[in-house]
Amino acid sequence: MSEIVSSKVIVSKFGGSSMADHQSMIRSANIVKEQNSTIVLVSATYKTTDVLVSLIDNAQHGNWNECEKTLFQLREKHFEICNSITKAQDDNQVMAEQLRLFFNELETLSRGVFLLQECSLRAKDQILSFGERISSLLFSEVLKSEIINPNKSIQLFDSRTIIKTDSHHGCATPLINQIQKLAEQNINTDGSVMYVGQGFIGSDETGATTTLGRGGSDYSASLLAEAINADILEIWTDVAGIATTDPRICSEALAINEISYDEASEMAQYGAKVLHPTTLVPAMRKKIPVFVGSSYDKDKEGTWIKEKADSSPLIRAIAKRSNQAMLMIRTPKMLNAFGFMSRIFNVFEKYRISVDCVTTSEISVAVTVEQTTINNTKFLNELREIGEVQFETGYALVSLIGNYITETSGVAQNIFNSIEGLNVRMMCLGASDYNFNILVSDDDSEKAIQSLHNKFIGCCNENSTAG
Repeated sequence: MSEIVSSKVIVSKFGGSSMADHQSMIRSANIVKEQNSTIVLVSATYKTTDVLVSLIDNAQHGNWNECEKTLFQLREKHFEICNSITKAQDDNQVMAEQLRLFFNELETLSRGVFLLQECSLRAKDQILSFGERISSLLFSEVLKSEIINPNKSIQLFDSRTIIKTDSHHGCATPLINQIQKLAEQNINTDGSVMYVGQGFIGSDETGATTTLGRGGSDYSASLLAEAINADILEIWTDVAGIATTDPRICSEALAINEISYDEASEMAQYGAKVLHPTTLVPAMRKKIPVFVGSSYDKDKEGTWIKEKADSSPLIRAIAKRSNQAMLMIRTPKMLNAFGFMSRIFNVFEKYRISVDCVTTSEISVAVTVEQTTINNTKFLNELREIGEVQFETGYALVSLIGNYITETSGVAQNIFNSIEGLNVRMMCLGASDYNFNILVSDDDSEKAIQSLHNKFIGCCNENSTAG
């Protein structure tokens, strides 16, 4: 953390584990105080978004008794934090009253879903927004109790007033130009104000609440960092930065001290859980360095993500995306014909379905998608209008992330030698110089990662450069 100085404009984002309870919030507040952050965005308290999803599900299915239990548990959890805060300072009736208003509104919305036994995506976004709105209220009060500075005010703001999006509820697209203008009008970066807001949520042109998709809190922070031309974007989680692979899979995983935007983007896209896949895009546009660290151990080095890292190893890390399906579209009409690929991917675009890997033959196309995609009957039926559709499930996408992969001879041979005996159902190389993807069964994925990590990374220093 030696690169950070208090005079810089810093956007700090704290995840749910950093908001788990009062002690976690105090720990996070001390980091904010030390960093002198300009904007602080927070996620919902630990597991709260999952609980809100279950609340919606029970309401839709008419299980009001379960809804009441869930609402009670949420109230108890957050009022416990509220009471801990007020014990540490003068009694704050305003905060307690605002909490009561939040939970009354949440109960009203939940009862509406229960009575209709359905929940629109717009209503779902509104309900899910309470997690961040409540945690930011609590954390702003913790900051006020921890940061006593007559020259700095702590201001709770509603991110929805700045993070403007389209109306695609559930996974809205930010409107970059509007966000830029609103930030310029409403955010003061002279150091006299510390702003505390919510990740994950925004609003459309009508003012309706939208969400940026699960994991979208990091994205919110990056969008605001871009909008105010921040010097640094910080992502505080429960792990000390990014590792060469998931330590739960491979005990030999190493900490990565520094990594390039391109490498980190590939890692996020292909399964690394520390970063949301879209997080880095706004930061990259303004070349803002990103720091990923642990709020539980702020003195650990963490990981710096920059435009260009000091080292460029052939294989920096290995990522995994579980629950993958291989989808195949086959038709003899593709032979020596034009436009079939366009027709196929227009269907993917229509349903906003992301594709990770693609291979083609003369008469077929195979792609990897999230396994839940095969439950979308409308999507599959439209593909069947183009050709025969088949799918296979139970796969994981294992991605080797690094540098000069397409320029280095023998990479593929070494990969396949390392996983000899494992069946590779699909591979993808050449679209990027930063990754090599293989599709293997979920059952084989951990063994594949362990073997590949031992071959390409091992216990060597991650800062070693490619030959």
